[in-house]
Amino acid sequence: MAQAGVVGTAIGEGQGAQPIMLVLVEHGTVGGIPWQLEDVPVRPLPTGKIYALVKGGNPKGPKDKPGGKPAIDPASWWPRAVPIGVSTGHAALTAGTIACRVKDGLGNVYALSNNHIYANQNQAAIGDPVIQPGVYDGGMSPVDDIGTLFDYEPIVFSTNAKNVIDAAIALSAPELLGNATPSDGYGLPRSTTATVSYGAKVMKYGRTTGHTSGMVKGVNVIVNVQYDAGVARFVDQLLIGGGNFSASGDSGSLVVLRAKDAKDRKPVGLLFAGGNHFAVANPIGSVLMRFDVTIDGE
Repeated sequence: MAQAGVVGTAIGEGQGAQPIMLVLVEHGTVGGIPWQLEDVPVRPLPTGKIYALVKGGNPKGPKDKPGGKPAIDPASWWPRAVPIGVSTGHAALTAGTIACRVKDGLGNVYALSNNHIYANQNQAAIGDPVIQPGVYDGGMSPVDDIGTLFDYEPIVFSTNAKNVIDAAIALSAPELLGNATPSDGYGLPRSTTATVSYGAKVMKYGRTTGHTSGMVKGVNVIVNVQYDAGVARFVDQLLIGGGNFSASGDSGSLVVLRAKDAKDRKPVGLLFAGGNHFAVANPIGSVLMRFDVTIDGE
């Protein structure tokens, strides 16, 4: 990763389901990538630079529905209790996505999203208002408050860092925050999480691109992520592929399994960054463990 143009590494799937090392590169002309390391095949994967997926993205906007059904816009203001997967943010800046509703052992409920959505890349103060929709989408405090910043994991801005999560929670209430997506999404996430390997089919609901599907392309991901405040290295991440899986403003989306069995809708990751046709997500187990909460779902 010290080589110019290399942004990360991952373990992915080669021919015949053979594990291979993926080298994430800014473009396909990055040279000097070996084809094998200690008998393990190595392949470059052009992802472009990886950025925190915050603000600036144009939401998918409402679309006409057959039969006169009302259009759904995740970036708009929503009646309280607001669904998950819609626009949110710190009251002073930006717009991202509500991942889900989580709860602690005392019965308190919180909105889960990213540090860079609720805590302004370590710059916010505990107790700051959190709103729906986010400022970028026209939200204002106090009229659009749905909670207050309760806790966040600081991001270490260094290419030698070992960040695992970009996450924050905002104290809310059931009358302000619901626990299911809008009606065109996957509905209620499961309370039980899952761990995944490459090849797993997943989906998410986010502020910009709504309900989309993809596939886990890499695990054990080490990646440099560009923020406004600098570059931060993350380890033990998930790499998700799918041309339209995510875009700017989808940061904070909950990634869940897409399956036709009991594993369907089990949370696996918290989306926070992406590049050309790829998204990066924190392992959801590490996020929940950090805040000592569980997902308030089915």
